[in-house]
Amino acid sequence: MTFFVVRLLHTRNVLHALYSTKDILRGKFAGMRCLPSCIHMARIFVYGTLKKGQPNYHRMLESANGKAEFLALACTTEKYPLVIASHYNIPFLLNVPGQGHRVQGEIYKVDDKMLKFLDDFEAVPTLYQRARVRLEVKEWVGETEGEERPAAGSFTEAFLYSTTTYQPDWPSLPRYESYDSRGDHGLQYVAREARD
Repeated sequence: MTFFVVRLLHTRNVLHALYSTKDILRGKFAGMRCLPSCIHMARIFVYGTLKKGQPNYHRMLESANGKAEFLALACTTEKYPLVIASHYNIPFLLNVPGQGHRVQGEIYKVDDKMLKFLDDFEAVPTLYQRARVRLEVKEWVGETEGEERPAAGSFTEAFLYSTTTYQPDWPSLPRYESYDSRGDHGLQYVAREARD
């Protein structure tokens, strides 16, 4: 009997974590075959063309790619060289910790579908590699599920796309703290649709 009561309370808590009370009362979860693992959300730190106002930001909004929710402004706790390279003026974060600047960017919460889309978009593992990085929160605006909202100056972790596969001259290119495709550098990003 005790096991049944504990299991029932656990099931109720899981349902309340996944659905609103209104949805539970209406029976909206009935017949759903989605396991909790399929609604996993990961944190991603973007620093280049996927940021708000940048050429590929629209990809973060397209529901066909998955779900992405803006959480915070942040910067890396370690310095990295963020360079603009190739004929297409692509921002690359070189995986050379300790060099460059603390890179500014945005943290998003993404579902598995968006994470897979981003991995494909970033050509993981050949062009970029996805790794967990420690970040300093500048401003947290997103929702936190069951956690306290991180304060400015606190630390969190998220995935980030960096590269170890780059041309020998890239580490000597100018390094940036924050990327803007229309910045003073004069190296405007060439969208994939406009490439040869």
